[in-house]
Amino acid sequence: MVDYLIFLAISTAIFALFGLGLNLQWGFTGLINFGHIAFMTLGAYTTVLLSLKGVPLLLSAMIGAIVAAILGLVIGLATLRLREDYLSIVTVGVGELIRLVVNNQELPVGDTWIAGAFGVQSYTIPLSTTPNLFVRLVMIGLLTLLMLITCFCLWRWVGPSRLSPNAEAKIRYKIESTSRLIVGLIFGILATAIYVSGVIGLYNYNPKAGLMLLVLLVLAFVFWRLQILVRSPWGRVLKAIREDEEIPKAMGKNVFWYKVQSLMLGGAIAGVAGAFFAWQLSAIYPDNFQPQLTFDAWIMVILGGSGNNIGTLLGAVIYFAYDAITREVLPKIVPLDEARLGAFRVMVIGLILMVLMIWRPQGILGKKEELTLGK
Repeated sequence: MVDYLIFLAISTAIFALFGLGLNLQWGFTGLINFGHIAFMTLGAYTTVLLSLKGVPLLLSAMIGAIVAAILGLVIGLATLRLREDYLSIVTVGVGELIRLVVNNQELPVGDTWIAGAFGVQSYTIPLSTTPNLFVRLVMIGLLTLLMLITCFCLWRWVGPSRLSPNAEAKIRYKIESTSRLIVGLIFGILATAIYVSGVIGLYNYNPKAGLMLLVLLVLAFVFWRLQILVRSPWGRVLKAIREDEEIPKAMGKNVFWYKVQSLMLGGAIAGVAGAFFAWQLSAIYPDNFQPQLTFDAWIMVILGGSGNNIGTLLGAVIYFAYDAITREVLPKIVPLDEARLGAFRVMVIGLILMVLMIWRPQGILGKKEELTLGK
């Protein structure tokens, strides 16, 4: 059970990172990116291939993020001066193009070249060797600190909302406070379960527990910096571009360059997620990077609420909780074979999305005035 919770925590954190990059591009800037997986693919393969050449893992991951950002620059320069739908069409093509190139080209693995379709295995993974007791206690201390910061942030976030004391505001306050309380409780319970599993996994050292700590620390850092960025003047310009780019243009802002920056930064975050995805899998193949992963990220962002980073985290948690529960429970309830059961699970999450779009199109934590769907 502990190992499974650690696996779920790693998967959720990786796709929360992946979703945060997409949310920056679409939720805050209004850029429709249907090929987000391209950035993850470049980040994963760059990190792995460089590490096999002896480049330190941290530097490999940073270079992978830079390569993904450069892809964002190339896509932006090629499409962002055109109509918005060109970006969505190009990104779909780029995502598949990169996967097919990797699949059909020979890759430099160590001192030899192998066909991309055979995948890449036996590469170095962070924190794979068992550390001594002191280092393990330090890692547990870091996890504890992260847990305390998470609880403090949840307590502040669930706290009273500042609304004007009229009747409409009171209704909004009740709805908002109730939804925040429920979400806070969900996050709190899951954080506690992950914390306990992490402490056990780190003390009786499990390399996956070390990877879990590392990805959670990176996720916390990226989330913190993104929150600061989107509340800064730079972030406000992105929101203005999302609403009506003619307004920031009239104010003298270089709208094109802001869009490119958003595409590059979102791509870099997805590249970091790709490095962790490769480390989690321990062996990567082109088929690990199917277009479906992009639409999984879209589901997470839409569920949680576009233009809301906490909503993206919530969407990732809900998605993987649904995935884990249905994998374990549905076979005992629904008498279907494995192939049909997989299709049924996809059908159910599609139905959930349809209901959500009717009941709350802005997502669970999204704001209706910041809705980007249909724009």
